[in-house]
Amino acid sequence: MSKHTLIGGGTGFIGKNLSKHLSLKGYDVTVISRMPGPKRITWHELEKNGIPNSVNSVVNVTGQNVLDPSRRWTPGFQQNVWNSRINSSKALANALTAAPQVTSFVNLCGVSHYQPSASKIYTEDDKVESYDYMSRLCVAWEAAAHTGGEHDCKCAIVRTGAVVGLGGGMIESIWLPFKLGVGGPLGSGQQIMPWIHMLDLCSLIQHIMEKRESGVFNGVAPEIVTSKEFSKAFAKALNRPCLFNVPEFVVHAIFGKERAALLLSGAKIQPKKALASGFQFKYPTAKAACAQLIEK
Repeated sequence: MSKHTLIGGGTGFIGKNLSKHLSLKGYDVTVISRMPGPKRITWHELEKNGIPNSVNSVVNVTGQNVLDPSRRWTPGFQQNVWNSRINSSKALANALTAAPQVTSFVNLCGVSHYQPSASKIYTEDDKVESYDYMSRLCVAWEAAAHTGGEHDCKCAIVRTGAVVGLGGGMIESIWLPFKLGVGGPLGSGQQIMPWIHMLDLCSLIQHIMEKRESGVFNGVAPEIVTSKEFSKAFAKALNRPCLFNVPEFVVHAIFGKERAALLLSGAKIQPKKALASGFQFKYPTAKAACAQLIEK
């Protein structure tokens, strides 16, 4: 049976990498985007015609970049961030009800609904909660991916930390200051930074699809690190010092308080279910992940 995956948000940072990864593994990939093109369908076409008959797995990685420093944290931008995630998840969950040939639906989410704690280490067995904008978004995002019907047994939620990879995300924004020798952690640097290497995230999604897993998976690396520890590992891989912290008030000034929470706080999270299912992380430590990024 041919492997054909439909990816919502396939033109973004994670989507492009996932498309490339699955193509190299022998998958046919079709992307849902706002603009039509080869091997693409639009969200309007999905709503009108449903999921193509040849598709047997669906992944949703859609979402406006929350940490785009060029965008002010206005009510309009907050609405875009919310709608891009909730509406795409709902649209695909609804389309699945008329696509019995699809055996797996993987929907990405964040980890902000694990409330930071000095002592608690979270696994998928722990309850999540709404306590600020980002946590409310994550709770609503997961709810939107479920129809409440029999198709929920095909649905897997992957809660991802900061995705580290070349060409986008966190690494793109910190590369230049670290290369110039002026990079460092944000705020005190003592906050926990849940993270995962891009290649591990793509492999985990493939693993979930092929094993037809369902339920929640923490898409984070096994090593729990602080922002300072990750910054030091990155600086060391670049052969640069890690001397300067970016003051908390500067992070608040650039991103606003609600977005800054993503950068200045984090929970200790373990990928218990991924490991129990037999998944092996290629880059389980910050040192291994940073070495691979610099090598590339």
